[in-house]
Amino acid sequence: MRKKGAFALLLLALCGVAVALQNSGAKMSGIKLGDRLPEAKLVDLDGSERALSSLRGKNGTLLLFIATRCPVSNAYNARMAKIAEEYGARGIAVVGINSNATEPADEVKRHAAEHNLKFTILKDNGNKLADMLGAQVTPEAFLFDASGKLVYHGRIDNAQDEAKVQSQDLRDALEAVLARRPVAKAEARAFGCSIKRAS
Repeated sequence: MRKKGAFALLLLALCGVAVALQNSGAKMSGIKLGDRLPEAKLVDLDGSERALSSLRGKNGTLLLFIATRCPVSNAYNARMAKIAEEYGARGIAVVGINSNATEPADEVKRHAAEHNLKFTILKDNGNKLADMLGAQVTPEAFLFDASGKLVYHGRIDNAQDEAKVQSQDLRDALEAVLARRPVAKAEARAFGCSIKRAS
């Protein structure tokens, strides 16, 4: 009897895990190449609500999912700042998104100041935008063209150590968008720390 009871409990636990996984998957709709920049309102680091549509650049919009505590994201701080400076001047709006429930807004603001991240950074409370886009890690890039269509999704480049970079995936995509030509490599798997979602 005891064995049957233990087995029944194990089955119930496994069913619970399966349902939890199913439910978490249902939340994450994700976005495909060619889909439009979603309508969403997030809070900036001064506490003001900002609509994503109001931040679009005339030549495109780059959303970068970033973190304060992830060593991989932090290894890209200088590269992200440089991309924002260079391409911001060429009409691409660069917007940082922090979706980590474990990283409060004041920490994100302090981190941005310490690392010279001068581009707009928004706090994605409840990871709603991350779920809409299907963002999984930091750093992770979503590039939309001037019409608001997703044309690139994935990593910034192929190596956390800048000295070992051999493939400038995001920069190549940005140049293609500015030249009004198709992005040759529209997807490149992002790597980094998982986004710490709200439970």
